[in-house]
Amino acid sequence: MMKNRLLKFGAVTAAAALALTACGSDDGGTTGAAGESKGELTIAVFNGWDEGIATSELWKAVLEEQGYDVELTYSDVAPLFQGLSDGDYDLTTDVWLPVTHKEYLEKFGSQIEDLGAWNNESKLTVAVNEDAPIDSLEDLAANAGEFGNKIVGIEAGAGLTNTVQNSVIPEYGLEGMDFSVSSTAAMLTELQTATDNGENIVVTLWEPHWAYASFPIKNLEDPKGALGGTESIHSFARGGFSDDHAEVAGWFNNFEMDLETLYDLENLLFVENDTDDYQPLVKQWMEANPEFVEGMTS
Repeated sequence: MMKNRLLKFGAVTAAAALALTACGSDDGGTTGAAGESKGELTIAVFNGWDEGIATSELWKAVLEEQGYDVELTYSDVAPLFQGLSDGDYDLTTDVWLPVTHKEYLEKFGSQIEDLGAWNNESKLTVAVNEDAPIDSLEDLAANAGEFGNKIVGIEAGAGLTNTVQNSVIPEYGLEGMDFSVSSTAAMLTELQTATDNGENIVVTLWEPHWAYASFPIKNLEDPKGALGGTESIHSFARGGFSDDHAEVAGWFNNFEMDLETLYDLENLLFVENDTDDYQPLVKQWMEANPEFVEGMTS
């Protein structure tokens, strides 16, 4: 099941990134006659970041129940921030601060709206198989050969990639290791292969991620704080969104989701089921968590 999901994941995200996007709605979010839509909303989703996929799919279902028409559009990091600043997208749920997406906020922050943090327990990580011979990044350079002299990364434009490249590698003297950068799907495939073969592996990851429930892995300690410590995950909107859709902006302002709740949703979508049709699973989760769902729009 896991291997099938990883293969499908890469194909789906690549195809989704080519999808046409709708421009942000400026209808004010007012309710029309019975049965009419309150407006069209486009939520942009980072390719490969599953907490963004999970929360976006959840918000899509919740907003559609509230009378909105919602489209999810997948994108790499830089085009997503550009599209949000241009008004091509209305919302995104997966902006990490203060470190991960700092450079994008420095560039686009004045053109987009911060709707607030919905989680304050997240962090960037470098992980290894749980039976690896080291426990700290301080020991990685001296044991590089145990890991094939390789660190397996994700997308080139990801904040995690920039942090590893510009902070972790120089801080811990890892310049002699090959830092391979391709995609989250490719990283997870290599992690699966190493796990199946009982081999050591070093990957760049983040918490929350369903991989921690699916693979026997551990985080390497970061005594120098090169990964930046605890992060907050924010929702952001295009400029003017709060004026155009005050109701929805208010819901996102008040949205909170702890790691336990997020992992419960992620496990249902990505671990327990082998499908890319997430909406039926999201609605199943909503039925099992009515108080949480009601609180999203209260």
